[in-house]
Amino acid sequence: MTQRTQRIRRALGILSAVLLPAVAVAGCSAADGPGKSAPARLGRSSAPAPSSAAGPTAAPAASAGSAGSGKGFTLVASGDVLPHTSVISQGAADAGGDGYDFRPMFSGVKPVVSAADLALCHMETVYGEEDGPFSGYPAFTSPPQIAAGLKDAGYDGCSTASNHTLDDGAEGIKRTLDAFDKAGLGHAGSARSAAEAARPTVYTAGSAKVAHLAYTFDTNGYPMPEGRPWAVNLMREEKIVADARAARKAGADVVLVSLHWGTEWQTEPDETQLSLGKALTASRTGGRPDIDLILGTHAHIPQAYEKVNGTWIIYGMGDQVAGQMFNHSGAEDPRGGYGSIGRFTFAPPAAAGQRWRVTKAEYIPQWMDRGAGRVVNLSEGLERHPDREDYESASEAISEAVLSRGAAKDGLTQGT
Repeated sequence: MTQRTQRIRRALGILSAVLLPAVAVAGCSAADGPGKSAPARLGRSSAPAPSSAAGPTAAPAASAGSAGSGKGFTLVASGDVLPHTSVISQGAADAGGDGYDFRPMFSGVKPVVSAADLALCHMETVYGEEDGPFSGYPAFTSPPQIAAGLKDAGYDGCSTASNHTLDDGAEGIKRTLDAFDKAGLGHAGSARSAAEAARPTVYTAGSAKVAHLAYTFDTNGYPMPEGRPWAVNLMREEKIVADARAARKAGADVVLVSLHWGTEWQTEPDETQLSLGKALTASRTGGRPDIDLILGTHAHIPQAYEKVNGTWIIYGMGDQVAGQMFNHSGAEDPRGGYGSIGRFTFAPPAAAGQRWRVTKAEYIPQWMDRGAGRVVNLSEGLERHPDREDYESASEAISEAVLSRGAAKDGLTQGT
């Protein structure tokens, strides 16, 4: 173990002992070689409420439980699932020549994901037909079998708003959400109909009704499909706040917002992330915050966690699944496989009209081991393999980014 890691762990240990638990158009970077072109083109109590084929139902009008009563829950969230060509090939290899199987790819994080009351991922790309054709960068069309892999890992749903949501037009959105419905996964951020777009995605976790909203900064220049201005949610402060307030009015106890934002390959949150994050966490109705947690994706590398106006923001969780990545200078960048899993424990409000409280905040470093084609829980991996220098260096880099804006002082600790 390096001195740097010892310092990080010592600092986290001291802080956890003394603090009360708190509780531009982006192309997603070339993979498998710079400039390579793409070919043409719910198990637990947190499962989404029953819905029609058009999408999840709206939240109930009444909030579950009274002040100080009810059952808390744990939330797990993770970063971009970005299936480059090599990832697709790994899914084919794991299926043994019979289609695609992505369950082994997520097996290393399955214990963490499946143990949560509510687990959310970010599906950055859209799906093709079951037998393809599929493509990687720059216009992604991914195997729909990924949805079954996510469900098997324990995810309950995913955000689907990204700069790649319109890579295959309205049909790509439909195939993706159809595959999610078939697998029993909820989804937020894109829609097949105006009615679906207008309904918040709501899960039951513990005794809470949890609304999940999702937005993207851009669609890589693709216009909205004709007659479908609601196909994917664009990141506008007024819309996000209005949607959050509508979800709360409809009965949501907790409102989660996923934002596909930031500057690729930049660890420090950019000005938009900082200003929008501050504005959204400051938004209140009747003294109660309109948004309870912000989950960021897109930068391809881990970014900081920070408590702003009393609300946790993850500026960027990094990639969970991705192929070989090249940064803006054209150099292969191993950080494209680094990410974090956020885990938050929520407790019922202490008094009527107050928010559900985050009583514990954790991050778990993870790494896409491209050689093995597997996502690795680095906290667990280092315990089992303390001499793995690649695990050590990845974990150090992730922790340094996650803690870079002082989250440890607000109670953030490294989980396992």
